[in-house]
Amino acid sequence: MNLLLIDDDYQLAKLLTRYLESHGWSLQHAATPSQAYSALARQQPDAIILDIMLPEEDGFQVCRKIREQWTIPIIMLTARGDVTDRVVGLELGADDYLPKPFEPRELAARIKSLVRRSQLSESQQPGIASEHQPAELIFKGMRINPVSHEVFLDNYLVSLTTSEFRLLHLFAQQPGKVFTRDEIMNLLKGTEVELFSRAIDITVSRLRQKLKLKSKREYIKTIWGSGYRFVGEAV
Repeated sequence: MNLLLIDDDYQLAKLLTRYLESHGWSLQHAATPSQAYSALARQQPDAIILDIMLPEEDGFQVCRKIREQWTIPIIMLTARGDVTDRVVGLELGADDYLPKPFEPRELAARIKSLVRRSQLSESQQPGIASEHQPAELIFKGMRINPVSHEVFLDNYLVSLTTSEFRLLHLFAQQPGKVFTRDEIMNLLKGTEVELFSRAIDITVSRLRQKLKLKSKREYIKTIWGSGYRFVGEAV
């Protein structure tokens, strides 16, 4: 597995390099955002470890810029474990967060989980698998391909993160069903990654914004006090 660490802490970079290489992974270190962008232009890693406190520009800005071009899984490092930092990071497209200080083995476990979920077909996910699942889910103005993880709105490709795609695919497999936050967390995250209910609302909001950029139709409806429901019209 190839990883990119964006952090100006050279001691941390050395520690993680030794630990991850002992597990057969490779870690490329970028101490500044400009170094990170150059590295990404050369080769896309399997996952990105991104610190919030950086020279040149902060990790939130870097996360936003990365998300404009790539859907690579991102885990953000927060110095304080501040809930505000977590929320902002998730809103900008991060897939997970980890407060400093942390154990390298916990970071490795979270990376494994993120990469595995980004690579597996949705048909293999616990709780939403189907032996006879069609190649695509088709609704009025929308096509969802669970194999390629692509979503098209009126033939325009929508760029979604792994979490956003998995959430949309979960909803679209059972149109009309109201999913509670607890159900969503259990089906999409399980117990592998610490999560709080606010993260579900953030991901739904982010997904809605991206869908609205390409379509005037409403596909996800909030059921106040209960959860969310997919209201796309099947064709």
